[in-house]
Amino acid sequence: MNNSIEEVLVALRRVIRATDLHSKHLAKTTGLTAPQIMVLQTIRNKGEVTIGELANEISLSQATVTTILDRLEKRELVYRERSKEDKRKVHAYLTEQANNTLKEAPIPLQEHFARQFSDLQEWEQTMIISSLQRVAQMMDAQHIDASPILDVGILDRQGTAMDKPDAYADKQEK
Repeated sequence: MNNSIEEVLVALRRVIRATDLHSKHLAKTTGLTAPQIMVLQTIRNKGEVTIGELANEISLSQATVTTILDRLEKRELVYRERSKEDKRKVHAYLTEQANNTLKEAPIPLQEHFARQFSDLQEWEQTMIISSLQRVAQMMDAQHIDASPILDVGILDRQGTAMDKPDAYADKQEK
């Protein structure tokens, strides 16, 4: 294998590994996944928010957001109430426990990345986007549905990789 190919593969592996390590760190420090934290942060930032608004804000399907909310509700981090003005709408709210968890939670990896990326000049941003899109195409991954959340595994998984490492590994191999 030539040196350039090895450098690209090492760089890709580092990105994958950084994502994995950060996901494990989140799980260990908060017991939550990156998508769960993003849902909590969005509810905190928006205040009263519907499931559809949440889904649009974090670029996930309504079904995925509903599943994440179900899990967060079981852990008493969120609660949902039907709108008094429009009974068709259901709003999600944070509990005090969720607010405390968010205060202690590390910054999600995508937020750290976004800060640094936005500091780049526009031509640098365009070059990175183009290169990564090309890499995705070279890996036959351009048609894979993905959200802008840096996390390993399925987005609405129960618990965390730390909770059930064998079950989590089995899902990843399939």
